[in-house]
Amino acid sequence: MTDVIAGIDLGTTNSEIAVYRDGRPEVLADDGGRLILPSVVGLADDGAFLIGDSARNQYLVHPERTVRSIKRKMGTDETVALGDQTLRPQEVSAIVLRRLKEIAEARIGQAIGRAVITVPAYFSDTQRLATREAGEIAGLEVVRIINEPTAAALAYEAGAHQGRRLMVYDLGGGTFDVSIVRIEGGVVEVISSHGDNHLGGDDFDQLIVDWLCGELSSAHGVDPRTDPGVMARLTRAAETAKKALSDHAFAPITEEFLTERDGAPVHLAVELSRDRYEEMIAPLVERTLEAIHIALDGASLGPGEVEEILLVGGATRTPLIRRRLAEIFGRPPRGEVDPDLCVALGAAIQGGALAGHEVSAVLVDVTPYTFGTSALGELKGEPYPYCYVPIIAKNSSIPVRRSEVFYTVVDDQERVQVRIFQGEDPDALNNIQLGEFTVEGLSQAPSGNPVVLDLALDRDGILHVAAREKVTGLERRITIDNAMPRLDAAALAAARARIGGLASADAESAAGAPAADGAPEAAALLARAQALLETAEAEDREELIDLIEALRDALAADQPDAVAKARDDLSNLLFYLDT
Repeated sequence: MTDVIAGIDLGTTNSEIAVYRDGRPEVLADDGGRLILPSVVGLADDGAFLIGDSARNQYLVHPERTVRSIKRKMGTDETVALGDQTLRPQEVSAIVLRRLKEIAEARIGQAIGRAVITVPAYFSDTQRLATREAGEIAGLEVVRIINEPTAAALAYEAGAHQGRRLMVYDLGGGTFDVSIVRIEGGVVEVISSHGDNHLGGDDFDQLIVDWLCGELSSAHGVDPRTDPGVMARLTRAAETAKKALSDHAFAPITEEFLTERDGAPVHLAVELSRDRYEEMIAPLVERTLEAIHIALDGASLGPGEVEEILLVGGATRTPLIRRRLAEIFGRPPRGEVDPDLCVALGAAIQGGALAGHEVSAVLVDVTPYTFGTSALGELKGEPYPYCYVPIIAKNSSIPVRRSEVFYTVVDDQERVQVRIFQGEDPDALNNIQLGEFTVEGLSQAPSGNPVVLDLALDRDGILHVAAREKVTGLERRITIDNAMPRLDAAALAAARARIGGLASADAESAAGAPAADGAPEAAALLARAQALLETAEAEDREELIDLIEALRDALAADQPDAVAKARDDLSNLLFYLDT
């Protein structure tokens, strides 16, 4: 059986998995026909993991044991609480990856052990290493990490052989990237990239949430920010409104029994216009346009020299974004490939190429950052010990290797300290330090003893550094992975065992009869409702029984829409009774 290397888009909000077969890439659906898996992980009452839609639904009821947008923490040493468990960001991402792996294996009837995983073009070396670790914990060999805009360009233009220049505008849930791409003779070459790792659709949602909080405060005198459950409902309502405003001029936002004041229930019923929404998000959209001009400058191009604009990420459905891009470039952007799926499709094409399939495009990517070191020099006319010395320039094609010679400054110098930075500022201390090490035991030579510093950036965007005394060949090598606590082999194995040993409620339901969407949180609601039956007033008890029966009937009939409505009705009543 042909080896399969899956392509995975591990997104802030949603994730997808695709494979290359029968001469084309294909996004794989779960047993319910869903191509998109929400990147949300939760913990059910029985300790099983909830992943995707079921976890996203649980977020409304139990936000304290649900994790979303974990991608924004990748590459940090932060941990998150999931019930009584504490997990690293890599482990949470690994749970999502493992579920994608299960979906793909069930769909194609074959084990998947290798994958190409995409990351934002502006992801740092540390974030890329964390992504690789997540894959390893999930039981995947990550054969390549590629940039999301590059993958999207492959999906759009894999069959194009004429020379063209494109711009990929990638606005996802948590990150933004822009890449200028040239296509010539079947080669997809990235010329320049820029972006923002903390700008995405989640920030659009938050602006709506802030507005809703203001509306509640002015109309009812309540501050919902202290109640995680209420904020979870507002976040979900904001996301729904954002999507509605892509197609409609107004979006009604209604949440009954949202909170209470002086023992009385508070309901939310407002309408958000597209005009008001676009006023809110305009500063964020302008930030993306600033990044576009930086990328164009890096490619030495003007807007008129870009022939196509490709849209990637669900947030690009926002009409304001499409209008502003059309104004700048004088042509409407393209969007015929689903912006939520094109990154996974491109990753699958790259996976197919690595697996030995004949594909119509070759990928050439670039680094979005400059990498270098610090040295004694002159800054602003004064001697300064931390002058930044760029070695690998931003927008260099990868893989790339560059060397620079440095010289000792005192006689008989026995050691040199090497510090590696990422950034563009002439003061190295204003850039991001990725790592440092010391080369000891240098020969006792006069000042001016040459030491060669070698930086190599591989195809995954991971940096390898070597420092060598030229006279003796004394050398020290490192991979830049110590900017965050790196998991050693034992820790990776332990994390893999821990994640693999915990049951997945979603996988169990997929293995048997398909469960109605939202079944786990529905079961939790039913348990709470049963507990309240004995103490409820007669009138409330009658309504409670009716709603319990309605939810049970919907679950038994496996009708997701009916389950969702019955669950919401019962949740609203329980909130009222609990207060």
